[in-house]
Amino acid sequence: MPSTFIDLPVNDPAVEALRADFELPRATLSAIADDFAEAMRDGLAGRPSSLRMLPSFLGPPTGAEHGAVLAIDFGGTNVRVLLVTLRGRGSELIVQQQAYPLVDAAAGYDHISAAADATTLFDFIAAKVAVATRPASALRLGLTFSFPCEQHARDRATLIRWTKEFATRGVEGQDVGELLRAALQRAGLPGIRPVVILNDTVGTLLSASYQHAHVDMGAICGTGHNTCFLEPLHPLTGKPMLVNLESGNFDVVQATRFDTQLDASSEQPGTQRLEKRVAGKYLGELLKLVVLDLQQCGAVRFVGTAVLGRVRGEAQIISDLLAADSAGAAASVLRGRLGVQVDDPLSLLRIRTAAQLLADRSAGLVAATFVGVARYLASRGHSSRENSSQRTPRVVAIDGSIYAKLPGYASQLQRTLDLLTPAPGAIVALRATDGSGIGAAVAAATIT
Repeated sequence: MPSTFIDLPVNDPAVEALRADFELPRATLSAIADDFAEAMRDGLAGRPSSLRMLPSFLGPPTGAEHGAVLAIDFGGTNVRVLLVTLRGRGSELIVQQQAYPLVDAAAGYDHISAAADATTLFDFIAAKVAVATRPASALRLGLTFSFPCEQHARDRATLIRWTKEFATRGVEGQDVGELLRAALQRAGLPGIRPVVILNDTVGTLLSASYQHAHVDMGAICGTGHNTCFLEPLHPLTGKPMLVNLESGNFDVVQATRFDTQLDASSEQPGTQRLEKRVAGKYLGELLKLVVLDLQQCGAVRFVGTAVLGRVRGEAQIISDLLAADSAGAAASVLRGRLGVQVDDPLSLLRIRTAAQLLADRSAGLVAATFVGVARYLASRGHSSRENSSQRTPRVVAIDGSIYAKLPGYASQLQRTLDLLTPAPGAIVALRATDGSGIGAAVAAATIT
């Protein structure tokens, strides 16, 4: 096998077919941005929309928040508990933090399957809070709960539905704040006071704007995908408020046959259509479907026969393929992640190209939604701001493993932002870190 990749044949039919499926021209991306802005207007006005536009009842931080607070980050395969000291002026000190898996086969539990229920899940979380603090402690607690919730107040949020393939019984339709408070009481922690529940995108925006000025949007590009933004005049209050778009459910995006197949086999078909095209939970599975299709049409050759199960490691297979600098390295990735042996150099190159196309489509779609937010704000008369007589760009703070770790993803996203805006730098993507944890702490510190 060659140590380096061969050159792709000009107009390779298999690759051209993939490009037709996954490449999105500028006009298409711009139309998606317009549709996204329209869906925002509809959602905020209470008209039918795939964007829920959920109020957070939180405004932007001042940067002066300080004190010791607890934070819980719940939204992926782990739950994290943090004890954070905020020191004002945009600085923080994490006293301690610990992550705990929600699924542990060796320990004999799975808190995210339909076999689990609300009591066992929230008792598990409360037990981990007890590890982080003394029973007599009196602390404010912020909970980042990264699922679609109907927010009734800062500390009251009803789970609309699980996403990311969670299925725990007895949580949908319930106030997660009440579930947590009851669990803390059962755990003997009456002094721990949950004062705010927020989405991880809201946490990301809060964390970033605590440290940086002019942050308009917060987004997660990781296992799941979602965005929030700062609405300058929210109709509920007439004041600035952070709004959770639940943008992963945006549905005005054309589906390929691979998207349709993946959606049909998901836990909740017909929902989270954008998320299923862009998020780490699904990118690896999409690549598997593409590889099987290429194999069935003879464009990819396996050594022997193979039956591919569900992809483990999710988007890691795409990250590993894009980082592979040789055919041999790519073959090793496919053996380890998909359980198939592929020795043919052209087959390997086609699979790697498919991985690149899926990554680029994800970055392009996400960027188009950010442009949609900017166009929405412009339509409301908030097209620019002045700072020391100089125009400042819109800033979107992004957290998550896809944005941070997928090779080339951040640069592709920024290129698309520049492509769809009047001038380069009109929207700037800023990498955020630990928005889910620090953001929850900042939110809790704003509440007395």
